Amino acid sequence: MSDSSQTHSIHLDTPVQYLKGIGPKRAEALEKAGIRSAEDLLTHFPRRYLDRRTVTRIRDVRVNTSVTVVGQILAVDVIRGRRQRLVVLTGDGSGMMECVWFQGIAYVSKNFHTGETVAFSGKVTVFHGPQLVHPEYDKLSDADETNPMHTGGIIPLYPSTDALTRQGFDSRGFRRVLRPLVDGLARIPETLPDSVLGRQILMGRREAVENIHFPGRWKDLESARLRFKFEELFYLQLFLMLQREARHAGEKGIGFIRVGDQVRGLIERLPFELTGAQKRVLREIREDMRRPTAMNRLVQGDVGAGKTVVALLAMLIAVENGYQACLMAPTEILAEQHFLNIRRMLEEMDVPTALLRGGQKSRERQAILSGLADGSIPLVVGTHALVQEGVAFRNLGFVVIDEQHRFGVMQRATLLQKGVTPDVLIMTATPIPRTLALTVYGDLDVSVLDELPPGRQPVRTVWRKENVRDKVYDFIRDEIRSGRQAYIVYPLVEESEKLDLKAATEGFETLSRTVFPDVSVALLHGRMKSDEKEVIMRRFKSGEIRILVSTTVIEVGVDVPNATVMLVEHAERFGLPQLHQLRGRVGRGEAKSTCILLSSYAVSEDARRRLETMEATTDGFRIAEADLEIRGPGELFGTRQHGMLNMKIASLVTDGPVLEKARGEAVSIVESDPKLEDEGHSLLRENLKRQYRENFGLIRVG
Repeated sequence: MSDSSQTHSIHLDTPVQYLKGIGPKRAEALEKAGIRSAEDLLTHFPRRYLDRRTVTRIRDVRVNTSVTVVGQILAVDVIRGRRQRLVVLTGDGSGMMECVWFQGIAYVSKNFHTGETVAFSGKVTVFHGPQLVHPEYDKLSDADETNPMHTGGIIPLYPSTDALTRQGFDSRGFRRVLRPLVDGLARIPETLPDSVLGRQILMGRREAVENIHFPGRWKDLESARLRFKFEELFYLQLFLMLQREARHAGEKGIGFIRVGDQVRGLIERLPFELTGAQKRVLREIREDMRRPTAMNRLVQGDVGAGKTVVALLAMLIAVENGYQACLMAPTEILAEQHFLNIRRMLEEMDVPTALLRGGQKSRERQAILSGLADGSIPLVVGTHALVQEGVAFRNLGFVVIDEQHRFGVMQRATLLQKGVTPDVLIMTATPIPRTLALTVYGDLDVSVLDELPPGRQPVRTVWRKENVRDKVYDFIRDEIRSGRQAYIVYPLVEESEKLDLKAATEGFETLSRTVFPDVSVALLHGRMKSDEKEVIMRRFKSGEIRILVSTTVIEVGVDVPNATVMLVEHAERFGLPQLHQLRGRVGRGEAKSTCILLSSYAVSEDARRRLETMEATTDGFRIAEADLEIRGPGELFGTRQHGMLNMKIASLVTDGPVLEKARGEAVSIVESDPKLEDEGHSLLRENLKRQYRENFGLIRVG
């Protein structure tokens, strides 16, 4: 308990350097970790808890029961062999037992030294005696053994870093600072309206702070966690709803009234009938376009669901109403693919279409720029070259952004500014779980293309190790003899681009000279000139090239129906969305297709889960859910640029029901008070401003 002078002086905005037990060096370490104030400390939530209300003597532990034991470290040893493991031997005077780790060995082993007193919690198994596998643990000093803050209750374990630990901020150190802080705060203001607390049956904030850090019962802890999860998701959804409302109310858009002969003619000329999903999404887009407010709609569709046709029909509506339309793609290959597909579909129609990209000849580029400026080119496809200075439109009214998470926020904003509140259609072939879509794209209207065109073949996916490489090559050889074609893809990441490019180039040399000397093999990578890439892709599409060795530049947009094999080299280095996109390059014709994921023999636990997921399903949404579980939301789909998804306590994997309730409350509040102007909403307004002040400029275009 803190002294009385502290009781009257601590407030939520008190800087950490003025809190009891925190000197300048400790304050500096906290600030580097983003903990600058008393409130930041209070919302540095425990990651897990140990139930130390009942400590079991080692001699009394029973197999298949969950226990907490407190003992002294007797030995720390890394056992090498077929499966490396870390073994920590602990004893409490009544007996000894092993604590074992198979992952994170290098990190965990640094945390234990002989002679230390440590509490271990986990489920008892047996292997030459009782043991705990990957137990939770918490170090104790001799003085801690009788201190109820560290023993004899439900004990919080806090996330930390090496820098924080060096300053004494392990779990024990955080508890020592937080106990007097929780006791000494003059007041902890409520951040949720009473009406919301009542409807959702949520714990008050003061009580929740006490119970999340120092719970007396599991029931109280769960109530506290639920309250903070709801609060975090509620303010995020409230922010997104306000942004959406401001967009609908504050911006005059274009009402695209007319649907003419060109749109109807294109639908009649298509060599296939639109799927039910395509027709439904087109109706949703059409309704948006009719309204005189700016459309902001996301179209999600798995690989091959027919997003481009939907986008083209929407762009034609804009063109028939006297406006220009553009499509921006993240790579030159994808932009070229879109352009060629669109030009083919518009072959018999009088709709001048251009491709704008980097590295074009001056005369060609100038002719396109002039056509855009005077309106004689109504439809253009391009890369980020569309946002460069000097690109001006006569009357840009419709913007399509493909795989938008690959563009920077400012690039998207610059493109939108080239029109006068144009309608925006965002396309993504990266399936997004509903919980993530409600946050990343919470201020957009979402359409889903959940139906594949008839004739698309399911792709068989197999994971193979390096030791069967020759059999994999034999399989590819058989497919080539049957008249088919194949992709062989190498990883390419920014951090090791030179080494990766060298590996791909050397792989191509070996494949073309040694493995497939009698087959036409070509190499494609991002550093090639545009015309070189175009020639190679044209030759591959025509069947002249039978095997295309490539880096991930062919991840999206490439459509060669005769290609039936996708071999992914070093597949353990690819993320799930990339693997799913690469697999989508095959299975586009009538023949059966196979995706082969080739990896080294030893792969990490996360890589194993990714590769097994790919074998188990071709459902993009299930793959997205798995990726969300493995990596967390912050790294997915470029969402880290939002600065919003690094949540402290809520999980987009497991807290979908809480998110839905939080969203419902946010929608209700914004519908009744679109600008939070009512006096009763001043609390919400202030909290929202404090939490999201850095993000207001980004969400409108993000």
